[in-house]
Amino acid sequence: MMLSASVLGILAIKSLAVAGFALCLLRLARKRTPAERSVIAHLALLTLLILPLASLALPQWVPLPSAAFATDAAPVAQLPTAMERTEMPAALPAPPEPATIWPDVSELALWIYAIPLVLMLSMMIVAVLRLFAMRRRADVLVEAPWLAALAQAQRRMGFKHGTALLVSEELRSPISWGVLRPTILLDPRAVAIASDAEAIIAHELAHVARLDWAKLLLARLTCALFWFNPFVWLLARESHQLREEAADDSVLMTDIAGADYAALLVNAARHDNSAVLIAAHGVAPARNSLRRRITRALDGQARRGPAGAAWGTLCVIAGLAVAGPVAAFSTISADEPKENVFAAALPAAAIASASRANDVGEGQAPEEKTPSLTPEDLVSMRAVGVTPETLVSMRNERLESGEIIAAHATGTNASYLAEMRGIFGDVDVDELIGADAVGVDPSYARAMRSALPAAGLDEIIGARAVGMSPQYVRSMRSMFPRIEIDEITGMRALGVTAADVRALRRGSGDAITPDEVMALHAVGAFRSPRPPRVLPQPPAVSAVHGDATATVGPNGVITARQGDGTSAAIGSSRPPGPPRDD
Repeated sequence: MMLSASVLGILAIKSLAVAGFALCLLRLARKRTPAERSVIAHLALLTLLILPLASLALPQWVPLPSAAFATDAAPVAQLPTAMERTEMPAALPAPPEPATIWPDVSELALWIYAIPLVLMLSMMIVAVLRLFAMRRRADVLVEAPWLAALAQAQRRMGFKHGTALLVSEELRSPISWGVLRPTILLDPRAVAIASDAEAIIAHELAHVARLDWAKLLLARLTCALFWFNPFVWLLARESHQLREEAADDSVLMTDIAGADYAALLVNAARHDNSAVLIAAHGVAPARNSLRRRITRALDGQARRGPAGAAWGTLCVIAGLAVAGPVAAFSTISADEPKENVFAAALPAAAIASASRANDVGEGQAPEEKTPSLTPEDLVSMRAVGVTPETLVSMRNERLESGEIIAAHATGTNASYLAEMRGIFGDVDVDELIGADAVGVDPSYARAMRSALPAAGLDEIIGARAVGMSPQYVRSMRSMFPRIEIDEITGMRALGVTAADVRALRRGSGDAITPDEVMALHAVGAFRSPRPPRVLPQPPAVSAVHGDATATVGPNGVITARQGDGTSAAIGSSRPPGPPRDD
């Protein structure tokens, strides 16, 4: 089972139901002994721990129809559609502005869940390692009163496993832990008071005999997995309280007086250990539960005693009767297709149509069956705004989930895909999406295939990108009958026109090739020569003196004309230029 935000949500609801029901049972059974109530609490913790695996392994139970969970969801934000297409753009249009990318909500929820989980598991591992390190540094207790108290308590409880009795200066109050190699670790202050040996040993050995250390780790692990569930924390705290009260009953069922034991609890509470020792049981309880334990120790009418086998069997049967249906509960039938996870957004008719697209049609080979959509695929489709009609139409075109999402995000619809496939055959969906993005519509594709039948879709996409029209293709083919579309695309990209080619062929003959046309255009052979610049000339100026006339011409030469009609150049009105080296 893949961990996702939806899976965490379902497990959270189920854990609330299990923990809440267990707390109610503990409330109803408040007149039973702590040992009997402890069975209820720890069975509930164990159920919570195996709840994820049980939800996967048990058959699904769907008591309500899927339509009961359909809700009217708010409209989702649509991604930018494909670029608007023009009839014949001269150049490729500018790409749209990139949309702001927000973090995925599902991934963010997983990180929010994982960080506290890792921290709590790390704290528990550190606490366990500290216990074993403290055991290696501790000394063996050889005081006779304590060894005698341990032997007497073991005989009374019928506990035959060896228990290590150690003393450590790192402690402030006694603790116990372990299953295969149980350990009772005392502090020097407690060892000095030999009169308390019987009560302390009886309490700690009761924890060891009842496997309370394993139950403590079970509660810690369950709280780490379901740290977001307040009912789980309440259940774990109550289970810890019941373990301590059951151990208190083991002490009070001996000859120890309730008042003396209550005084011992008060004295031990003043020297509680640090919070790092969360992986072991101690005599000193949490301060908020001390009053409850003292009151019960002083109550001579309180019911005490272990839980019998009949009570344990009854609790197991009741737990299975409740936890089994909760773990198997689901809103999706196992017989329904996975697309029904999307029932909140897809009507029943649309789901049925999409499901029929998965069935093998008449004459269709089994290997051509369209793959089923996963819940993750449908969530992604919902995120980009795929409608039920779009899903059905796209599945009819045999598109996979990723192709449906990509096509819808770029504005490519099923009718476009069907028309283009009718022209080019069963081409790749990515090519069709690219063609739609640059403006290759079915009419343009048909006109280009009519002008150049051998052209493929990728070649037509390149032609459209440089603004090539079918008329341009026909004009070039009229002059170059064997020309390829790549050559036509190259000339169009360089800006070669039909008039340019005709002018070049008149000057160079009909033997010129398209490659030579592009080479000549690249070096500017099509540009007309620049005409010489003609400077404006100043007008002629005349001066009359008697019967003689002097004229200054446009070139600056002064000419004298006599009355008898003779003329002569007498100079220039322009300043002399620089000397020349002839």
